Amino acid sequence: LKSFLPLNLLSFITVIHSLRYFYSASSGLPDVPSYMSAGFLDDVQISYCDSRNNRNIPKQDWMNNVSSDNSHYWEEETLTCLAKQETLKENIEIAKLRLNQTGGVHVYQHIYGCDWDNETGQVKGFAQIGYDGEDFIALDLNTSLWIAAKPEAVLTKHKWDKNKYALQYEKFYFLKVCVEWLKKYERSGRRSLMKTVLPSVSLLQKTSSSPVSCLATGFYPNKAEIFSRKGEKQIHKGVETGEILPNNDGTFQMSVHIDLSSVGPEDWSKYECVFQLSGDQLWTPLVYMIVTWFVFSTANTSIVIIAVVAALAVLGLIAVIGFIVYKKKNGELVNFFLFFCILIVEL
Repeated sequence: LKSFLPLNLLSFITVIHSLRYFYSASSGLPDVPSYMSAGFLDDVQISYCDSRNNRNIPKQDWMNNVSSDNSHYWEEETLTCLAKQETLKENIEIAKLRLNQTGGVHVYQHIYGCDWDNETGQVKGFAQIGYDGEDFIALDLNTSLWIAAKPEAVLTKHKWDKNKYALQYEKFYFLKVCVEWLKKYERSGRRSLMKTVLPSVSLLQKTSSSPVSCLATGFYPNKAEIFSRKGEKQIHKGVETGEILPNNDGTFQMSVHIDLSSVGPEDWSKYECVFQLSGDQLWTPLVYMIVTWFVFSTANTSIVIIAVVAALAVLGLIAVIGFIVYKKKNGELVNFFLFFCILIVEL
């Protein structure tokens, strides 16, 4: 691999912050915990719990600061994990009964979260439930009504819509309580969350006729863009942009693949690979002589493969049951959350 750009540390201010929690229950997957939950602040994992450890644990060192004024914080979080675990396990059985299902693999997903714009103060919240990889029901906070995504969810919609007290409580939670906890977490992790790390950018090509891959790896946060341009004009034809993937060190990688089969080597320098993060740009000219041809047995390629495999390993448990879910944060209002769990224990 050639053409590396230097790694830089710069300040970064996130305008919109998000708090996301992931819940799932599954059956028919003996090698996977029957219950899992994970919390994310601005796409950075902050907590994790499953049915094997039965304990909610911090995933960032700075999350321990949250418990400095409440020594029982993580015990309360564990109680929430246990309560939610029972709720989801009961709901997956109810769903199987309603859909006349017995054996096989089934997954119940619960998604909660809120967003806060720290410039405008605008707040958004959401709650969604999925079953077997499909949308089941979602909460519309504007109308304070549940929206059924499939006929089997209509019974649940009518049941939950009748509970006006619960709907008011949920609106209060998402637009007030969730955001207060989001702000508290953001203050605790601000130093880590606000950093910007620019990546190294490399050019790779498998054979002389293969597309040129422009790989940017080691950047943070994951709100980035990579594209190809000719001169000052961004090009789209013959360009394929990959997804942002996590590295095993907390940074991210992404790539763009550019088909230059119809372009002569003497004209490659007219094309550039551009990486953009928080207003900062890195650009690498596609000079024919510095693009490295490689085979899958080379050490450098192994580094890329290892990074991807590591990313998949991190996501493996969630990916194998086909979902990412968000959890609603109870915070110090443990009684409220337990109330909510009991409230919707039956679909």
